[in-house]
Amino acid sequence: MRLTRCQVALAAAITLNLLVFFYVSRLQQQRRRGGRAVRPPRLPHSAPDSRVTVLIREFEAFDNAVPEVVASFLHHDPSQPIVVAADTLPYPPLALPAVPNVRLALLQPSLDRPAAASQAETYVDTEFVALVPDGTRAESPGQLQRMAEELKNTHARLVAAPVATANPPHCLALEVNLREWTASYGPAPDPPFCDALDGEVVVVVRTRDLFNLSIPLARPMSTSLFLQTSVRGWSVRLLDLPFAPARQPPLATAHARWKAEKEGRARRDALLRTLGMRLVSWEGGRQEWFGCGKETARCFDTVVGDTPSYLYEGRWTPPCCLQALRETARHVIGVLEAARVRYWLEGGSLLGAVRHGDIIPWDYDVDLGIYLEDVANCEQLRGAEVGSVVDERGFVWEKAVEGDFFRVQYSETNHLHVDLWPFYPRNGVMTKDTWLDHRQDVEFPEHFLHPLVPLQFAGFLAQAPNNYRRFLELKFGPGAIENPEYPNPALKSLAGSG
Repeated sequence: MRLTRCQVALAAAITLNLLVFFYVSRLQQQRRRGGRAVRPPRLPHSAPDSRVTVLIREFEAFDNAVPEVVASFLHHDPSQPIVVAADTLPYPPLALPAVPNVRLALLQPSLDRPAAASQAETYVDTEFVALVPDGTRAESPGQLQRMAEELKNTHARLVAAPVATANPPHCLALEVNLREWTASYGPAPDPPFCDALDGEVVVVVRTRDLFNLSIPLARPMSTSLFLQTSVRGWSVRLLDLPFAPARQPPLATAHARWKAEKEGRARRDALLRTLGMRLVSWEGGRQEWFGCGKETARCFDTVVGDTPSYLYEGRWTPPCCLQALRETARHVIGVLEAARVRYWLEGGSLLGAVRHGDIIPWDYDVDLGIYLEDVANCEQLRGAEVGSVVDERGFVWEKAVEGDFFRVQYSETNHLHVDLWPFYPRNGVMTKDTWLDHRQDVEFPEHFLHPLVPLQFAGFLAQAPNNYRRFLELKFGPGAIENPEYPNPALKSLAGSG
C-alpha cells in the first residue's frame, strides 16, 4: 500500500508530538524528584562551544549568595552556561532559576544515578571554565569572554581576575616537592605571573586542563587548584579585570564566619593530607605539620626487605617522621650521656652524619652502638631487659623482638625508633651476639672507638668513631660516602627512582 503525502505528514506530526510529550513528562518527573535530567557525557570527537561555563564550587550550603551570583551572570547573558557543583544536595535548597543552562551537579556518587552524573565534566560543553567563588557579581557583559581571550594570548595556563572584596589577591611563588612531602609559599618573583594566588579571584582555565587534574574540584578550591597546577609547572596570570562583590555578601554574621572558617580549616587539612603534603611553609615563614605525631601511628607500615613503602612511591621519608626520629635520637643520647653509657653513631646513621650532618633523607630509623658492659649504668636499659619502660617524656624503652638489642620508640602509638646495639670487645675486635642480614652488620677493630669524636647529627653533636671514613668503608665498602644508595638496591635503587 502506498502512502499519500498527507498520511506521511500526519504520521510525522504524531511522532513528533509523542517525542515532545515524552520529554516534557520526563523533565517534570525529574523536577518532582528535586533534580534535573543529567546531560550525557560529551563524546570525545564533539567540538566544544567557544564560550565559558561558569562553575560555582566554593560556597557554604548553610549561608551563601549563590542565587545572586547566578542571577548576575544571567542578567548580562540569559544563555550563559552555569554549573553549581556540590558534594551532596545543598540544604537549605538553592533557589536556582529553572532554565536548562543552569544545572546543579552533585559530585558524590549515588546508587540511583549513573557514574557520569557525579562527574563535573559531564555538565561542561564549552572550551573554557570560569571558577567563580561565592560572593562574586558580574558587573559588565563580556568579562569572562575577555578573560578567555587573554588566556589564548598568554603563555600562562590559567588567568585570574580579582574580586573587589576585603581580601584582595596577591601573587605567590609555590614550590611543591612530592619526593619530600612539602609545599613552600613565598613572594612571586615575576608578577603578574604567579604559581598561586592568595585572595578572592575568578579563574578561567581550559576545560581539558581543569579536568585533567587529579582532583579538579577538591575544596578549598584555591589551595587544591594551585597545588595541582604548580606541580605541573603551570602559571597563572593575574589580570586587571575586577569583578564586583555581591550586593548581599555571604557569611555576614560572626557565627557564620566562625563556622565557615572552622569547616574550611578541616577541609584544607584533609586535602593537604590527601595530596601527601606533610609540611607546608606558608608565606612569611610560618610552618604547619600535617603528618604523624606522638599520638598517631607513623606514616608508613612495617618495613619489608629494608625498603619502606614510600620508596616504591618515588618518595623519601616524610618530614614528620624525620623530625620524630631527630627528637627520639636527641632524647636517647641525652639519657645515655647522663648515665655514662658509651655510645657511637652506627651504620646508616653515621653515614648520614658524615654525608648530610643529619639522618639520611630516606632512612626510617636511627642506629647507635653501645658498650654492653655499660647497660647496667642506665635505669631505662635495665628496666627494658625485663619489660617495656615508658619514661617521663613518653618514649618507650624495650628489648627488640628480633634479637639481643634495645629499641626506643617515639611513643606507645608511634613506633618510629632508635635501635641500640650492645657490642663488647674480644681480642681487640668489637663484636655482639645478634647479627642481622645487613651488609654493614660486621665486626670492627676497637681502636675506632678510642677516642670517640663529636660529629654533627640531627641538629646536635653526637659521638662517632674516629677515622669514620675508614670505618664506613669497612662497613659499606669503598666510596660509600660519595655514592649514596638505598638500603636494599636489589629491591629498589636510588638510580632507578627518578
